[in-house]
Amino acid sequence: MEEKTLSKAMEIFSILISGEEIEKNRPGTAELYQTYYANADVYELVTKMLARLNISIYEYNETLFVTAGEGNKVFGYTNDDLKRILGLRKNRELYLVYFIIYQALLYFYTDSATYQVKEYVRFEELLQVVGQAAERITPETEVFNRTTTEQEGFRSVALLWHELPLMINEDKDRNKASRGSRYGFVKLTMNFLQGEKLFLAAEDRFYPTDRFRAIAEGYFEDGKGRIFQLLDETPGMPEDGAGKQADPAD
Repeated sequence: MEEKTLSKAMEIFSILISGEEIEKNRPGTAELYQTYYANADVYELVTKMLARLNISIYEYNETLFVTAGEGNKVFGYTNDDLKRILGLRKNRELYLVYFIIYQALLYFYTDSATYQVKEYVRFEELLQVVGQAAERITPETEVFNRTTTEQEGFRSVALLWHELPLMINEDKDRNKASRGSRYGFVKLTMNFLQGEKLFLAAEDRFYPTDRFRAIAEGYFEDGKGRIFQLLDETPGMPEDGAGKQADPAD
């Protein structure tokens, strides 16, 4: 392999692995974008290096993005990482954040045939969407025994949603997100997604970024609707970062 080919592949790899994007029309990355697609050896080397590190590469709007693959503990987040970042204590609180993220994804994408249906989501709309999804999972929350539901996957998360008040006084501060209300959990989740450059906020509207769309559309192409399987498989929760099933009550 020529040294020039390896050098270009490493340059592209290093930019992507640092969390930056490579854009076709941006000075500084335009030449790298062209090289990635025009040079078969560079393309193959970059994709192989990323694959070995369990990192997926996606393109959207003539821009290259990467994201950690499922179970990637080096470049992704473990459950414990996310609980620390979000200030959460219990697993089912974290799973509620996951649930809200799922609903935000499904608001814009139902499957690969429904790309770019909506431009943005209002905060109140997302709050309503999450509530409706929780209601579908536990339409009669009073019939569930707490000990039993803590072992029933998303039903436990939905029950937590129903236990929370809609708002508390702390929610009136636009700069704070609490764990004490439904409103607070949605705000906490959206703040995190903005920090990950997946959404931009304007007033009460959240606009998905190109990074979000690249990952979402890549997910539906590669994952074949795994999200729906997770939502349907209520008997089990997602595994924690250590690879064992986490008790929602922890």
